[in-house]
Amino acid sequence: MTTDMDSAVTERIVRSGEFELAVYEYGDPAAPTVLLVHGWPDTHHLWDRVVPLLADRFHVVTYDTRGHGASTRTRRTADFRLEELAADFFAVADAVSPDRPVHVLAHDWGSVQVWEAVCEPGAAERVASFTSVSGPNLDHLAKWVRARLARPTPRNVWQPVSQLLSSAYTFFFMTPGLPRAAFGAFGTEERWQRAVSLMNDTPPANVKLGATFRQDIVDGLLIYRANIVPRLLAPRERSTDVPVQLIVAGRDVAVRPAGYDDERRWVPRLWRRDVPAGHWMPFSHPELLATATAELIDTLDGAPAPRGLRRAETDRTRRPFDDQLVVITGGGSGIGRETALAFARLGAEIVLSDINLDAAKETAELVAAEHGVAHAYRLDVGDEAEVTAHAAEVIAAHGVPDILINNAGIGQAGGFFDTPSAEFDRVLRINLGGVVNGCRAFGAAMAERGLGGHIVNLSSMAAFSPQQGFSAYSTSKSAVFMFSDCLRAELAGRGISVHTICPGIVHTNIVATTTFSGLSAEDEKAKQAKYDNLYRMRRYTPDKVADQIVRAVREDRSIVPVTPEARLQYQFNRFAPAVVRFFAARVKLT
Repeated sequence: MTTDMDSAVTERIVRSGEFELAVYEYGDPAAPTVLLVHGWPDTHHLWDRVVPLLADRFHVVTYDTRGHGASTRTRRTADFRLEELAADFFAVADAVSPDRPVHVLAHDWGSVQVWEAVCEPGAAERVASFTSVSGPNLDHLAKWVRARLARPTPRNVWQPVSQLLSSAYTFFFMTPGLPRAAFGAFGTEERWQRAVSLMNDTPPANVKLGATFRQDIVDGLLIYRANIVPRLLAPRERSTDVPVQLIVAGRDVAVRPAGYDDERRWVPRLWRRDVPAGHWMPFSHPELLATATAELIDTLDGAPAPRGLRRAETDRTRRPFDDQLVVITGGGSGIGRETALAFARLGAEIVLSDINLDAAKETAELVAAEHGVAHAYRLDVGDEAEVTAHAAEVIAAHGVPDILINNAGIGQAGGFFDTPSAEFDRVLRINLGGVVNGCRAFGAAMAERGLGGHIVNLSSMAAFSPQQGFSAYSTSKSAVFMFSDCLRAELAGRGISVHTICPGIVHTNIVATTTFSGLSAEDEKAKQAKYDNLYRMRRYTPDKVADQIVRAVREDRSIVPVTPEARLQYQFNRFAPAVVRFFAARVKLT
């Protein structure tokens, strides 16, 4: 046994039959053990970015599976059967944690072989939990295919077909000689790193490969020939009492998410997290994997389940937004208040803010009266430093939001030359700056978390309705519209949807508080009362906008004009912009 103090790793050899397995240990050996198992064509270096995130709390163990890295190499197909690999897993687990069961985090073929192990009799006495990443139980997958084809609806047929298409490469991998020659000639470290980085939207430097990569990528191919056909043609009934957490990659090139849909048939204690990521999450989402693993361990040890793990539970009836956190600015009245109530009724926990703290508290009380949970804060969305501090406070107290709704805004009207520059800037600072500040402060945390989410930005029909007397307001809302388009493109790869909501004539208190530049205080008050009454007579209330916001999130709608006139104007501006400009030059509404 040797200890490398510079990297805080203890190396040892564990024997399993005739094979010697290279094992690497980190952290306190007296702490609970988390055993990390890699797949093809990786070695223990797959976990280089995950280990430091766990080693401060756990005894973390990685090892090179047989035929990889520093472990005994073999060219016999039979040596790669899952029964043999499961025996290796148990040998390592017994050696590094002889007195208590281990927790497991496994990826790809590492996950497949751990599935084999946890379905063995008595496995729950040796494995405390299993977090599976991008590696199915082959018996379960085969039974899922048969169950779908036994009821041949279009959906049931398409799901196995799409899985077959995704797995078509395995038939090439099982061809004698050809893949070995191909990978031997073209399987360089640089090419593999570039390919994996593209599939997983992560820099090539994050793709950690071992010194034996060129051997591993060809020798490890035997695992396909040893297991794919036998398991898929003759699947067994395999169940487990081990608590299992599935981390399902939505953009996995190898295993489609639907292939895990029947797991509750065989796993009574099951959690499932769907992640907008590619196959190699240990490279692209190390923080997510470490956090998910630790949350399951803590919960099984008796700690209250965090929101993310509650959301992953598969054994209870759920409302659409149960265990989701929704952050809403401008939540003290109008659209913000009704949106808070709408999401709370569907199970969400609400964090709402407003420049008027008393109004925010009143909304929170209304949510509580309907048996929801809401937290009220005072916030000036136009102050970037204040929004940044608010986001830090919210995330520390309640977590990263699943849905962010940038709703806060003000109204302003009056001719451009009658509008002082300070007033013009104030409108931009609140209506546009508030959206930008919210997206920067909360959106960055959502992207880093890696679980996807939704950002809802309140624009307006004014964004595509040039008109006299609304230069500041329309400019701010048009900028929100374009900003949302740009942000949507940037965040698409992170699984975060951006929704642009464009209300038309909706009766909220923004009308009664709109600033009319160039008027006396008395005339401004009269204008406010006049337009407030007109909007009231329109009878389109904020709760209807809230319903459209909820629908946009549930149906993943990008741009949502709200009210008939907004939808009509949106189409006019797309197909006949000259007509829109013609009427804008001749009709004055204020």
